[in-house]
Amino acid sequence: MAAISDLDRVSSIVLRFMRAPILVLLATYTVGISGMALMPGQVTETGTTNMNLFHAFYFFTYTATTTGFGEIPVPFSEAQRLWATICLYFGVIAWLYAIGSMIKLAQHPELLTAIAERRFARRVQSISESFFIICGFGDTGSLLARGLSENYCAAVVIDSDTERIKALNMRDYRVKMAGLCADSSVPKHLLEAGVKRSNCAALVALTSSEDTNLKIAVMARSLNPSVQIICRSTNQHNREHLETLGGVGIVDPYEIFSRQLRTAIRMPMLYTWEEWLVGVPDIYLEQPVCPPHGKWILCGYGRMGSALYERFAERKIPTMIVDPDNQPADPDLPLVVGRAGISTLKAAGISDSAGVVAGTDSDEGNLGILLAARRLNPDAFLVVRQNRHENELAFTGADANLIMQPSLITARRILLMLTAPLMLNLREYLRYEGQHRVRETVDKTRMISNGERHHLWTERLGGATCAVSWLRSRGMRPTLGNAMGCPTDRSRKLSVLPLVLKRAEILIMLPGEEIELLADDEILFCGTEAAHRHFTTNLNNSYTLHYLHLGEDEPRGLIAKWLLRATQ
Repeated sequence: MAAISDLDRVSSIVLRFMRAPILVLLATYTVGISGMALMPGQVTETGTTNMNLFHAFYFFTYTATTTGFGEIPVPFSEAQRLWATICLYFGVIAWLYAIGSMIKLAQHPELLTAIAERRFARRVQSISESFFIICGFGDTGSLLARGLSENYCAAVVIDSDTERIKALNMRDYRVKMAGLCADSSVPKHLLEAGVKRSNCAALVALTSSEDTNLKIAVMARSLNPSVQIICRSTNQHNREHLETLGGVGIVDPYEIFSRQLRTAIRMPMLYTWEEWLVGVPDIYLEQPVCPPHGKWILCGYGRMGSALYERFAERKIPTMIVDPDNQPADPDLPLVVGRAGISTLKAAGISDSAGVVAGTDSDEGNLGILLAARRLNPDAFLVVRQNRHENELAFTGADANLIMQPSLITARRILLMLTAPLMLNLREYLRYEGQHRVRETVDKTRMISNGERHHLWTERLGGATCAVSWLRSRGMRPTLGNAMGCPTDRSRKLSVLPLVLKRAEILIMLPGEEIELLADDEILFCGTEAAHRHFTTNLNNSYTLHYLHLGEDEPRGLIAKWLLRATQ
């Protein structure tokens, strides 16, 4: 329906702008052709040679194209030449008016918008696989789109900034993504993006306005009650409203980072392993990030500072806050009033602090806090917040132990929720199990790691091409270990590690190779891209999985099958 509506809109704009020029051209040619047919022609022995309407139309047609075939079918009379001269001048004026109107129409923003919307809707309709809708293409949306492209996931983008949509068209993504410059909170544009289509896997609201994100979520839920919605929100009021919609994933980067930092202090190996899995650069399993225990100074008590204070209070980590607000919501806060600097850091006890967090909403202010803290206590663990992705070079060159980017944290969490949601369950399981289970999982990861780039993916067993269903229909019971075998040598294993197996409502953490595979199983894996391709082949090729399960090649041709039956 969106494409038809856009077509009607384009036609309406064209007719509205070209009505007058077309009428002028029609009037000019009607008067000219009629007058030429009425003008007396050359006088001959047989009488006056007047032109008929067809010859007059033919004459005006080729003169309008500047072809110039001459005076046909017979030489003109003086009256005909005078009338042709007058009509030529008026015809040039009419055509200049019409061409100028067409140029203005081609530049009209309303027409360009209508054409862009129609083209966008048609591209969305051509997507046959599952796809995601990204509302907002700022720092977070751009990072998320890059991550989806790396995982060969299709997506469409809506953003109100024309320059951001132009930037989208210039990106070298593995999967080309359609973009529309429009207000993503308008239901019409959500429909154009395919929110009601059955293969729309999820909608992600990532605009710079939290109120707009809330409106997008409400509109999307009204248009499609079953679609998955993920919304970035750091406002408590908006979060409560989103929770009433049901089934909305809420992502708060400050809450996520506060939990990550708490995990890094308590279980550094788990934090390092998680960051390594999602591809954080300069993170190595052999060198875990180890924030120290002890007193911490939080510079800034905004969204980030308050979230960190709550998490630290849960673990009874001593905390001192430095903030210019002299009227805090909680009068019992351990607070040093003033902007974070040398004097306030000294008053907060920087000399005996284990770590300092520069968490204000000013990038230059956070870098200044970082330099002052390093000068006063060179041994302190420094965490700095980077608000804008464009300042990455300055923060990379700074002497910080940990850099917190809200946009990057949000994009990585949403990417996990879209492509590897079972990873969130595994994280909670490992936190509960403790250091021993974490160390065992990290050791298994090291065994499959050969310095190659690893990634997470989810395999869903089922469908017409699934070899597991075919083998089980013939009485065989393939196991997870069978599917992990090398397709050319079943004695070797692929560089893959099963992390979570979901069977109906049951979750099996770190499943063993002896587990039988069933149709509709959902399994989260970690491994190299090459191993991923081989593993997918094992699951979708019944002959390969038969070999990995029984150690023998099943005959494929009719003659080979006949010979096998004859020898049995």
